[in-house]
Amino acid sequence: MPLTQDQILAALRTVKDPELFKDIVTLGMVKDIQINNDAVNLTVELTTPACPLKDVIEKDVKMALARIGVENVTLNLTAQTRGANGPKKDVLPQVKNVIAVGAGKGGVGKSTISLNLAIALQRAGAQVGLMDGDIYGPSMPTMLGVKGVPPKVRGNKILPHHVHGIYAVTIGSLVEPDKPLIWRGPMAHAAFKQLLLDNTDWPDLDYLIVDLPPGTGDVPLTLCQLLPLTGAVVVATPQQVALDDAIRAIRMFEQLGAPVLGMVENMSYMPMPDGSIVDLFGRGGAEKAAKELGLPFLGELPLYPELRQNCDAGKPHLNFEHNPKLREALEGIASKLAGEVSRRNLETPAPTLTVS
Repeated sequence: MPLTQDQILAALRTVKDPELFKDIVTLGMVKDIQINNDAVNLTVELTTPACPLKDVIEKDVKMALARIGVENVTLNLTAQTRGANGPKKDVLPQVKNVIAVGAGKGGVGKSTISLNLAIALQRAGAQVGLMDGDIYGPSMPTMLGVKGVPPKVRGNKILPHHVHGIYAVTIGSLVEPDKPLIWRGPMAHAAFKQLLLDNTDWPDLDYLIVDLPPGTGDVPLTLCQLLPLTGAVVVATPQQVALDDAIRAIRMFEQLGAPVLGMVENMSYMPMPDGSIVDLFGRGGAEKAAKELGLPFLGELPLYPELRQNCDAGKPHLNFEHNPKLREALEGIASKLAGEVSRRNLETPAPTLTVS
């Protein structure tokens, strides 16, 4: 008897997305099934181009179809990033997911993580924006290689810099280089709102990464309330004093009702030329803290000299081109984040951010 579409779908219901824990038919990932005698051509649409387990899904699909006698399978893997549904979708409606990157204290590499997450997601095939919300210490102009370069303007809207494949906006491009911004909270709030929501012409984006100011004071609190957040990433270094502050940042996001998508451990250790490692700050502290708090651990980033050199030179794309271990670390963190975003969007609508 010839194969039927119902038989194909029944077989594919045994294939579960390894991160979302539901079958790919229920998730609406199976598209365009074509049957030609004993050959099957179909498309599986992943929930993010940065899916870390696409090879697993491909293998499981072919095995499921082989069990019903299909040996000739042409599988097309595509991706369509999903966004959250819920309150505040009228804010930045062209952006599917807004992800805040925060830290309890400065100096832990939050901006470096934000930038390289954005580039890693773009390299995986997503459309990505980066908002430098670190009002008082905007380091993005240097790391992006746009220091002293004003953004283009169309009408009364700022056009984001299109560099390294991402769309980036930083207040550092709008003020005199090296000029300190001596602003009280309300002034910073107004500037951020104008830059993020009112005066910037953002294109359609799968992800908008927002690099927040460090700490849990008035500015990051107020800024979070403006955003239709999908969730937040908290960056910490491994030592206990940094983790104490990171936990305060996590509690801030929880108080705002924003899901914490995971923790990243930066400066995890220093790789030495002889292959050994030096634990400068006590490797594994953030992973342990994430486990104790019941949060996902997105990965660790060692102290690679190239990371500092490339970002200082305004060439962050080189972080993905020369040192394979550095590239793997960055891509691994981005893939886990993308998977966590997909899972959150499937489970719950976007939260309403309130302060109690």
